[in-house]
Amino acid sequence: MLVFIGFMLSGCFLTKVVTVPARIGGAIISTVPVVGGAIDDVIDTAADAVDKVPL
Repeated sequence: MLVFIGFMLSGCFLTKVVTVPARIGGAIISTVPVVGGAIDDVIDTAADAVDKVPL
């Protein structure tokens, strides 16, 4: 059981837990006229940086 939990909490899984909700939020915010696209770009850049963190 502990091995399975350890496998599920690998680095890739942990970064996806953080970045997927951030990307969804960015997609929702991008619908706001004028500033939405810029905010979405910032969120995507941050999510890309989190994805590259070596865990």
